[in-house]
Amino acid sequence: METHQGSCLCGSVRYTTQGPLRGVSVCHCSQCRKQSGHVYATVSVSEEALSVEGASNLTWFRSSENAKRGFCRVCGSALFWKHDDENQVSILAGSLEGATGLSISRHIYCADKGDYYEIDDDKPQVP
Repeated sequence: METHQGSCLCGSVRYTTQGPLRGVSVCHCSQCRKQSGHVYATVSVSEEALSVEGASNLTWFRSSENAKRGFCRVCGSALFWKHDDENQVSILAGSLEGATGLSISRHIYCADKGDYYEIDDDKPQVP
């Protein structure tokens, strides 16, 4: 079975996924840009396919009325995004370790993107 591992910057929160990951989705919304400093590149897995070590060091921030963001309380690394009504967890692609074989599959919230950059690939762009 396909597995991937990742962690925060300091290693206090580590995770393992089981099964294939969805292609990288790049979010351009203002919330994601504010949290990460630029775009938010994520993959996703079902909740059941994600195991977390060091969960006591994971803090969840309610970023909207229907979603929350998980980050390491020690180093501040953003790691996860979770919609309340979905069984999927988005994982920041940059927190994955080693070669992933993944590539960008789409751009989302493009209508809200920053004015300081262009999206210049041929991947689908969702307004």
